[in-house]
Amino acid sequence: MEYIPNTAEDRRQILRTIGVDSLEALLQKIPKRLPKARLSVPAGLSEPELTRHLEALAGKNRTTATHLSFLGAGVYEHFIPSVVRYFFSRGEFLTAYTPYQAEASQGALQAMYEFQTLICDLTGMDVANASLYDGSTSMSEAALLALRETQRSKLVVSSTVHPEYVQVLRTYLKRTESNIIELPIAGGVTSVSEARRAIDSTTAAVIVQMPNFYGCLEPVAELAGLAHAQGALFIVVVHPVSLGVLKAPGEYGADIVVGEGQPLGLPPMYGGPYLGLFACREKLLRKIPGRIVGMTQDSRGRRGFTLTLQTREQHIRRSKATSNICTNEGMCALVAWVYLSALGKEGFQQLALQNVAKSHYAFEKLTQIPGIAPLFQAPFFNEFALKLPCDAAALNERLFARGFLGGVDLGRFSAQGKQQWLVCVTETKAKAEIDAFTAAVRESLS
Repeated sequence: MEYIPNTAEDRRQILRTIGVDSLEALLQKIPKRLPKARLSVPAGLSEPELTRHLEALAGKNRTTATHLSFLGAGVYEHFIPSVVRYFFSRGEFLTAYTPYQAEASQGALQAMYEFQTLICDLTGMDVANASLYDGSTSMSEAALLALRETQRSKLVVSSTVHPEYVQVLRTYLKRTESNIIELPIAGGVTSVSEARRAIDSTTAAVIVQMPNFYGCLEPVAELAGLAHAQGALFIVVVHPVSLGVLKAPGEYGADIVVGEGQPLGLPPMYGGPYLGLFACREKLLRKIPGRIVGMTQDSRGRRGFTLTLQTREQHIRRSKATSNICTNEGMCALVAWVYLSALGKEGFQQLALQNVAKSHYAFEKLTQIPGIAPLFQAPFFNEFALKLPCDAAALNERLFARGFLGGVDLGRFSAQGKQQWLVCVTETKAKAEIDAFTAAVRESLS
């Protein structure tokens, strides 16, 4: 009972009110065969002792600060300018959780408004919301929007979409009458011929990822044409940094663009919190999940910002809601806004070009190692899949001992992927570091 902050008299009053004489009497109906667990809670620590203890625990972690990382698959290491931390720490902008009332913080609302504007610029879409929870839930919300908008029941999803995103989508749709058709892979990208057969008048949306899970560039214009010919919406899951060199999805026919905003100034952070991007055509404006911040003027003509559209709040009838998401990742969206503003258009383009150049250099070096070959020949952005002469998990263990976090073991996602490796190289890697990684791989395979 030492860990319960009640006095002995408090406990006596509680038990008297319940109508028992002792804690043992209260618990007597618990079967005797169950073990009696006793919490072994150590004595308290002083603040300096606790700080040292936590630092020692944190020191056991192996991170991108202790090991050179070549991991990707949806979470990426990028250089974050120091100005990002400075601005998102300012009181007029910072909010851990989005304010419900429009007047709560003009600074936070302005940041969301400008974040929306930048996402529209990146994606070529007409409108964007103030963010969602992460890329997977954004994709799932886009699918739900398509089902509502078209009143159809089928979703055609490429097998090159991140497997975990598809798992989340299946969870979203578990209690609905909708069905998912997965398109097979052909040379690392979506099979257009199979898409032509699968997309029909019952299709609500076609969902592809660009670049896809394997880093390859999809034939998005053809797939968009097939979707629109049948009256279906075309949903694209994007890697935002790739938009520094690739066409904006709005230019090749996307109706909804979603994605993970983590590469826009957020560190890997052990899996979150991250940032869901969601943008679409104006015709879908009132169907958007989440919220939209708008700019207006007050009675004196001064510029102001307010929550313009909200899908579900205390003051809205929930039966009319388009989504049960009623908030957004306020602080993460703030970080993305500052990051994009700091880089500017030219800086963002240079960032993307460095990702292309360094990943292709690493690809050339790694594929020169005996036993390693490309899994696909399709063009890629900043990550690529390789075939290995051994299990990827075993190779990663050897590399870890040498100070490297190797590529993603694709055996995590399929039985045939045990000797397949997904390697990512961003602007954070110098040529000497890529060469050192290549040498470590060569040594680990010898």
